[in-house]
Amino acid sequence: MHTSRLSTLALAIGTLCLVSGAFAQTKYGLGRKATDQEIAGWNIDVDRDGKSLPAGQGSVKQGAELFANQCAACHGDKGEGGIGDRLVGGQGTLATPKPIKTVGSFWPYAPTLFDYIRRAMPLNAPESLTNDEVYALSGYILNMNGIVPADATMDAKSLSAVKMPNRDGFVEDPRPDVP
Repeated sequence: MHTSRLSTLALAIGTLCLVSGAFAQTKYGLGRKATDQEIAGWNIDVDRDGKSLPAGQGSVKQGAELFANQCAACHGDKGEGGIGDRLVGGQGTLATPKPIKTVGSFWPYAPTLFDYIRRAMPLNAPESLTNDEVYALSGYILNMNGIVPADATMDAKSLSAVKMPNRDGFVEDPRPDVP
């Protein structure tokens, strides 16, 4: 009797899988293999070394104007925070009882700042900024933290060359199963 119920259950699950797969491929267009162009569109990761940064460039000055128009409402006029995270300051506070984690105090690699801005900002329209705009905003935020000069222009090469103040502030993960 027990074996009969298991067989019936297995048959029902198998039938459900076959029906749902066929139904998904025909009626809703689900289950199609993604094209190389679609995968390329989704694969916008920028690693910490900046090897996959896109072409483009933006100046700190351009970034200041963009920041005022696109970011200040949430992050404050000078990146001091508001309804959005604080982006500026906090250097030297990480080892204190009240650490202030900002781009300038906590962020270890500048290319990942580009990745975050491009992927997630502005909050109401993520991925809407051009690469030039993201380079400009990255430069402006780095400038507000005293990391690049006011006349800097950021591109893949210059952003990858930025050494963030907290780059060496992290420790390796000691777990053997984590690469």
